[in-house]
Amino acid sequence: MRLNTIKPAAGSKKPKRRVARGIGSGLGKTAGRGHKGQKSRSGGFHKVGFEGGQMPLQRRLPKRGFVSMSRDDTAEVRLADLARLPVVEIDLLVLKAAWMMDVAGNKVAKTEIAMIKVVAPTMACEVIDWAIQAHGGGGVSNDFPLAFSYAQARTLRFADGPDEVHRASIAKMELGKYAPPKAH
Repeated sequence: MRLNTIKPAAGSKKPKRRVARGIGSGLGKTAGRGHKGQKSRSGGFHKVGFEGGQMPLQRRLPKRGFVSMSRDDTAEVRLADLARLPVVEIDLLVLKAAWMMDVAGNKVAKTEIAMIKVVAPTMACEVIDWAIQAHGGGGVSNDFPLAFSYAQARTLRFADGPDEVHRASIAKMELGKYAPPKAH
């Protein structure tokens, strides 16, 4: 290879535009810039971020400084509140009812099923209520689905019969275990 034979790649070099050489050259008069407008004038460049008179993006966005955006999404959770949650109790009750239904049948497990029908929806309403309180006014607005969830959970407490009906049947079944046998 000889240095005097090195050439640029084909198509990489374009001939220089020779402007203002008369109308017949194709680049005369307006020098290929077209008629009128900012781009046709000398020094007709706009500053960085200029959007043609529209409010630029950096001015449209709200200024927030060094304030945490997630500070409104946090809430204090007390360990005492978590300790009050009888979720484990509900889980055990459901597992026991499922086991009794498999082993002995639905009729034998009816007390546990009635207990679940009282405890689980009540707990769901209570947990959703705590979430609503943690969100303050936002908890009852349409911004969060909490109000809808609460209404749905509360409605479910009536769907399979009111709590009082289930409580009465539980009491009847529990007291029935200790009642003296009937004489025929």
